[in-house]
Amino acid sequence: MKSDRAIFLLVTGVFVTGYLLGMIVDDATVIMYPTDSIGEKQVFLPAVDNYGKGVAVPVQVEIKHGDGKVLTDIDKLLFWVDTQQSIQTARDVASNVTGIDTSEYDLIYTIGINQSGIVGGPSAGGALTIATIAALTNQTVKPGIMMTGTVNEDGTIGSVGGVLDKAKAAKEIGAIVLLVPIGQSKDTNSVPVQTCEKLLELTYCTTKYQEQTIDIGETVGITVIEIGNIQDAIKYFFE
Repeated sequence: MKSDRAIFLLVTGVFVTGYLLGMIVDDATVIMYPTDSIGEKQVFLPAVDNYGKGVAVPVQVEIKHGDGKVLTDIDKLLFWVDTQQSIQTARDVASNVTGIDTSEYDLIYTIGINQSGIVGGPSAGGALTIATIAALTNQTVKPGIMMTGTVNEDGTIGSVGGVLDKAKAAKEIGAIVLLVPIGQSKDTNSVPVQTCEKLLELTYCTTKYQEQTIDIGETVGITVIEIGNIQDAIKYFFE
């Protein structure tokens, strides 16, 4: 009897406590944030490997609910410090452009490479920023568009090297448009020019170097467009 009474009192107490709590939090809504990915976008970055060959590298940004961490998944990437700084800048610029407070999210950056290793550095900044904007806003990146260029804190796009090889890499994977920094749609190189003259029975030759400028787009067969800032790039990457 005592045990039955104890059980009765326990059940009654739980019921009353639950009823009272229900009155207190009557219309309250409990939000459970998911721990899995809430967004993931990818762009391709034209790069030059450590053999001087142009390659196309996938750059992926995943967004999760969190507290502002920036995580990376990069293997065998040279100049890691420069690349890490580019990622931080890309995150900040994307936050400014979209108006989204990234302190409420964790961003995971994955940069794919080939076995030879990619020469990293700040030249990935522009593409990283576009991928971050796409992930934050859940926008679809247009196919066939690629870009190369550093990104500064104010959103301007800075110059890079190896644009001709990067254009070839972009063309090889089917890109139709390559966005480049201002003044880099043309490539200027010193070309040896040899002149010879015959004096008696001897031939004397001299070699001089002359500057030769080519239009990268016409040479490679891809549309090359110069851009000054990340807002210019957005017009081409998104609908």
